[in-house]
Amino acid sequence: MDNLLSIFLNSVFVGNILFAYFLGMCSFLAVSKNIKTAMGLGVAVVFVLAITTPVNWLIYHFLLSPGALAWIGLPDVDLHYLELILFIAVIAGIVQIVEMVIDRYSQALYNALGVFLPLITVNCAVLGASLFMVERQYTFSETLVFGIGSGIGWALAIISMATIQLKLRYADVPEGLQGFGISIITTGLMAMAFMLFSGITL
Repeated sequence: MDNLLSIFLNSVFVGNILFAYFLGMCSFLAVSKNIKTAMGLGVAVVFVLAITTPVNWLIYHFLLSPGALAWIGLPDVDLHYLELILFIAVIAGIVQIVEMVIDRYSQALYNALGVFLPLITVNCAVLGASLFMVERQYTFSETLVFGIGSGIGWALAIISMATIQLKLRYADVPEGLQGFGISIITTGLMAMAFMLFSGITL
């Protein structure tokens, strides 16, 4: 239990998939100008990561990893080279389902997210979580916790950025740093702030 809590807290704060690895920066910078839209995309990313990461774990361990096909009498078959293709296919399928659900039940949010909702498919944070899961050799329960924690960490990052962007509208930002420049500087400062959580021990 302590291990799962450690993985969760690490994925949300210290190992935040956006601030520690800078994955998913494109949609982070593009959608963080509006708090409502940022919250909507953040929730969508949490949902997608919570589903795709454990699903990709099952696919990897029962289909792709070396010896995974022993259950059908093919212990020598190794399909791990198909890892990226299948992971992306699973992510694309689940994002499509999320898009249809949002379109059906929240037209305003669907219109606000616009083109960025389908871009979750190519959000490297979502794919990165699945690849980290394989690299770190997580169990299924650890993978589930890691996926949810990574999603919450990413959502926390984009919502925090949106609130800061709101305050920056009234700040006296130097002309040369307005727009993208101040956003990158703010992201770097937020990343350093999140690293302060590394001193926490369970």
